[in-house]
Amino acid sequence: MDPCPFVRLIIESLSLKLPLTTKPVGSTSGIHSSATPCYCKLRIKNFPPQTALIPLSGDPETTSAAVNFHLDPAALRRLQGKPVVLTVSVYSGRMGRTCGFNGGKMLGRVGVLVSIDGSLTKPVCFQNGWMKLGTEPAVASLHLKVRTEPDPRFLFQFGGEPECSPVVFQIQGNIRQPVFSCKFSADRNSRSRSLPSDFTMNNINRGWMTTFSSGKEKQGRERKGWMIVVHDLSGSSIAAASMITPFVPSQGTDRVSRSNPGAWLILRPHGTSISNWKPWGRLEAWRERGPVDGLGYKFELVTNTGMTNGIPISEGTMNIKKGGKFSIDETLKDSRASPLSNIKGFVMSTNVEGEGKASKPMVQVGVQHVTCMADAALFIALSAAIDLSMDACKLFSRKLRKEFLQDEQDFLS
Repeated sequence: MDPCPFVRLIIESLSLKLPLTTKPVGSTSGIHSSATPCYCKLRIKNFPPQTALIPLSGDPETTSAAVNFHLDPAALRRLQGKPVVLTVSVYSGRMGRTCGFNGGKMLGRVGVLVSIDGSLTKPVCFQNGWMKLGTEPAVASLHLKVRTEPDPRFLFQFGGEPECSPVVFQIQGNIRQPVFSCKFSADRNSRSRSLPSDFTMNNINRGWMTTFSSGKEKQGRERKGWMIVVHDLSGSSIAAASMITPFVPSQGTDRVSRSNPGAWLILRPHGTSISNWKPWGRLEAWRERGPVDGLGYKFELVTNTGMTNGIPISEGTMNIKKGGKFSIDETLKDSRASPLSNIKGFVMSTNVEGEGKASKPMVQVGVQHVTCMADAALFIALSAAIDLSMDACKLFSRKLRKEFLQDEQDFLS
């Protein structure tokens, strides 16, 4: 499998020096308070702007998180051979808007010229040091490091909605090559845990069976038994996503709550026998309440000490109507992956369409995390589980499509 070129533009080591004459927002003294928050807005043409907090002075190498712009093949083609200007606008005050006005006072702006040429094959540094935020002698100074590094990724796309048992294609430019096939089943008449009939838990604490089944088998409405198995081109099963905990509405409601989420196991073959399967990860999903209706999720890697000691590496909420993106990315400011020594940089991402919209997930996987086809298949299975969770968390007052219905309990009048 050949990857597609991606480049990560990284802005890091942010720090700010303010002169004593700079007045903080709302202050009448000439001394700047170290408690006054400062932040910056980073912009590149045709990319969504990003915002980051800036610490005052301190060691620039340790006091701030990195901001990343991910340049995909289309962006690289557009920017190749052209100068790219990164604009960094610095503000004093609180982020956000109040009564329609910006919450911060602008201190200055700097621009850094970036050339994408050469960044496809090697890291390139464009700026590393202090830059003045103006021309007057007593002005603030901003420290930043701007660099690029190659970030090649494999691109996959489902040929149809996961519940329709589609083929999965690898995408390389204009070439779409089938590499996997998926088989979805929704046997909700079975009271089993919906694992393969030949599933065995090698070297895993069997206590998870009790932990995640207790209290979940409720009478009445439930969505259970869903499973999607990923096959290679020879027809061998190389990954799976199995609904290990049913999705059920909370008492007196028609929605899956955070306090009682449904859950999936992401499975991989174990050993030389295809009859053995081993959990790789566990995904929980629920329906969030709040100003915006959302799909909440949490993904954990399973450890050899058992299912109750998973390592959380991705958690968030996406808009039910608009959908969103699920990512495992150590470069993100709110990443949960950083404590893991074996999780570095970008791992994977998949897009999820909003409720009721046709979904053909596009999956990106970092090259360094794929050593064989079975590795990539795990991320395909995880992507399918995320997508199917949008349907599993659909309000129970609404009907599911026929692919999910193998009995009549979800056909409501």
